[in-house]
Amino acid sequence: MTIDLEQKIANLRASLRPGQRELADWQAGPLAVSAVPGAGKSYGMAVAAALTLARQQLNRAQQLVIVTFTRSAATHLKQQVRQHLRELQLPMSGFTVQTLHGLALNIASRHPQLSGIHLEQVTLITPNRHHRLLRQCVEQWVADHPQLYQALLVQGAFDGEETERLRRQSVLRSDCLPELAAIAIREAKSSGLSPQQLYALAEQRPDEIPVLEIAAGLYERYQRLLHSQQLIDYDDMILAALQVLDNPSARQIWQTQVFAVFEDEAQDSTPLQSRLLNLLAKDLSTAAPNLVRVGDPNQAINSTFTPADPIFFRQFCRHSQGQHRLATMNQAGRSSAVIIEAANFMLDWINQSQLAGQEQPFQPQAIQSVAHNDPQANANPAPQGQGLEILTPEDVYQTADLIGQRVCQLLTDHPEANAAVLVRENKQGSFLAERFNHPDQTVSLAAHGIDILDVGGGSRQTQVPLQMLTVLQFLARPHSPDTLKAALQIFVDRQLIPAQDVHPLASQPETFLYPGPLDSPQPDKVQEARRFCCKLLRSRWELPHYRLISFLALAMKYNPAELATADKLAARLAQQAAGAPSMTTTLPILQELISAERFDPVEVDEVESQYLRPRQLTIITMHKAKGLDWDFVFLPFLHARIIPGELRVPAASQFLGPFSLAEVARAQIRASVHNHSPLPNIETAWQRASDLKSAEEFRLLYVAMTRAKRLLWMSAAQQAPYNWNWFDWQRQTKLEGQRPCPILDPLQAQFPQSVRRVES
Repeated sequence: MTIDLEQKIANLRASLRPGQRELADWQAGPLAVSAVPGAGKSYGMAVAAALTLARQQLNRAQQLVIVTFTRSAATHLKQQVRQHLRELQLPMSGFTVQTLHGLALNIASRHPQLSGIHLEQVTLITPNRHHRLLRQCVEQWVADHPQLYQALLVQGAFDGEETERLRRQSVLRSDCLPELAAIAIREAKSSGLSPQQLYALAEQRPDEIPVLEIAAGLYERYQRLLHSQQLIDYDDMILAALQVLDNPSARQIWQTQVFAVFEDEAQDSTPLQSRLLNLLAKDLSTAAPNLVRVGDPNQAINSTFTPADPIFFRQFCRHSQGQHRLATMNQAGRSSAVIIEAANFMLDWINQSQLAGQEQPFQPQAIQSVAHNDPQANANPAPQGQGLEILTPEDVYQTADLIGQRVCQLLTDHPEANAAVLVRENKQGSFLAERFNHPDQTVSLAAHGIDILDVGGGSRQTQVPLQMLTVLQFLARPHSPDTLKAALQIFVDRQLIPAQDVHPLASQPETFLYPGPLDSPQPDKVQEARRFCCKLLRSRWELPHYRLISFLALAMKYNPAELATADKLAARLAQQAAGAPSMTTTLPILQELISAERFDPVEVDEVESQYLRPRQLTIITMHKAKGLDWDFVFLPFLHARIIPGELRVPAASQFLGPFSLAEVARAQIRASVHNHSPLPNIETAWQRASDLKSAEEFRLLYVAMTRAKRLLWMSAAQQAPYNWNWFDWQRQTKLEGQRPCPILDPLQAQFPQSVRRVES
């Protein structure tokens, strides 16, 4: 190593904070790095990777493998590592950056005889095909278990009335059982459990409703269908890679090629994924893994969608601490001091409150401001005003007005800055976007030169082909309960008809669409839904087929991007139908386009989503905001019903009991993975699932609060919708009194200077 290179390495290391330096100084063995929000995990890992490459002088024969959670994060990390290598004037080789599933597929495809995965013969299942496969599993299970299915139908109070039986059949086959299949299969498979092992677990838990037995039956049929159709899912990639590494000679080949593994966002790993990285990182000479895992257990917010659980990363940290191989990144330069104080207070208060029952949402780990001589620029910026503002508006309409006024003031005074509204549900974001763009709004953001980016709205055009297929299937078969229910659900979601339970309507299509004189009078909202459906049905006979999609797009009140996508779709269908489109030719072509996911929506705006542009208000969900930050962050609608909320059982499925089959199965499978014995019964499992949800919701709020750099604005309106999914502000849906999120009152008491009065 030359003197010049040593100096450059020293300069690069000097740019790091405590915690980041321990990561950069790593040379061998396992290392856990527990970081706080804004500590610079990705920057520290990129520098550590570059310095490792400089010290080890790795070549193509042996590589540093960097693994992260998403493709976008992998791309960003790769760019950062390359930039540091350029600064050090080193070759751009010796490392690879991949998602964990990409790495697993690479391992599996290199050894098809061991993994059973031949890329030319198998296909990764698409989301749409996955949904259809789950429905097939349900139908097969129902056919094979008629007695158990009938027992589910008559749960609770049931008088044998045929209408109620039809309604329950619709709920079970289209909602409850597909949801149970989706969650239980994902949970079991990614935990390394086979259908047979799930059957064995079911024998340990003889409940009145054999939830795990049903789940195992669905899982068994799912695996059969995957195999018969030569499909694989993401969990198959991990399992196939592990199958390869279980072979001694193949494992030695890979361990010889891999110098070390660096894992980012380690709090989101599942047990199978951790096992894969441990095997890959094992040093043949020492038998210890060269494995560096960086994460923040307090930012674990993906267990709603994946089997990830922060408990696994916490265990790794505790084990590493016992070996003196734990580093902490607790200095963060992102936010001003008062925002850091608020986040720390929230963490401590929630842990002490026991609002998540037996779960402890957070690992005690306070964020600290950086030192006065911090080497990284713009650390802990000065707050805007008090830095923290807590309001209690009268209702959600006043909330939107207050946000609009504050954003205009802030971005007019600071045109170089950016702002974001972080919402818990997409429906909240669409409400705000519509209010901000409404001509009657008291303050116009557009008039102040402020752009609005509704991230949820930008992706809605991707749903156009599936929505069109669903509505066309309804027009082709209006008396099918399944097609009617699917269409009605879209109409409710798009606020084209009043919000209501669609199961009773779909269970008797003829009575709903064409009621006779002896039928009971329909309520007003049912009549409105019937009129809308009948209008669409008439269009099938009154319009030429090539005009039908354009008419449906207008009837469904599509925005410009969705209308452009619908026009493109209609042209594509006409072309593929050889110029003679009809229902019999259009439906199979559209089905194939969706199954193969070969249709791209029309992007009216720029292709890249630029969430952080100056003088822009970005409306985005809290989940999507992770990893981003803005000068000014607004957190509206912080109500206890939403955060932490509670696991709710839809009224339509309450005949099964006061619990969700899917969540009970998830909690019981997790208890097995965590070696809890005996397995919890249905009531205990439901309570544990509720506690897990509460803990994750509080972590999600913590993530949202720590996105703010200079101003954190929080509010809970006194009047808000009972259910945002059914809220239609254009129809003036009734608002109800709502309690604030439990942390807001303690925050107001702790930071009284931040409480702002709201004028009526």
